[in-house]
Amino acid sequence: MRRNQSVSRSRQRGLSFIGVIFIGLIAVAAFAIGGQSVPIFLEYQAIGKAAGKAAREGSTVADIRNVYERAAAIDNISSVQAKDLEITKRGDKTVVSFKYSREIALAGPAFLVYRFEGQTK
Repeated sequence: MRRNQSVSRSRQRGLSFIGVIFIGLIAVAAFAIGGQSVPIFLEYQAIGKAAGKAAREGSTVADIRNVYERAAAIDNISSVQAKDLEITKRGDKTVVSFKYSREIALAGPAFLVYRFEGQTK
């Protein structure tokens, strides 16, 4: 008995070795950048919380800076110092603002720059 020879060969599907290497390199780069970015965003959140606490608890500019310094020491904040805070009054509310940037070295002269800006409500 002869088998029907009209059965077509199925075409192979999947990634080539070069494709796997390329996707692996992209994944490694994403994890490397993400691993360095997460602490930067966590520090941004800590700065926002410390500024909010300082605005609520401080009554004078010196008090606000002292409250912020204590909170910054506890949370190990290094990007924004108390002297970098901009403290203003809007009506009866104290508003604490901050602005700073952080860099991540990528390769050679390439950097990823994060610019942060925030204020209390």
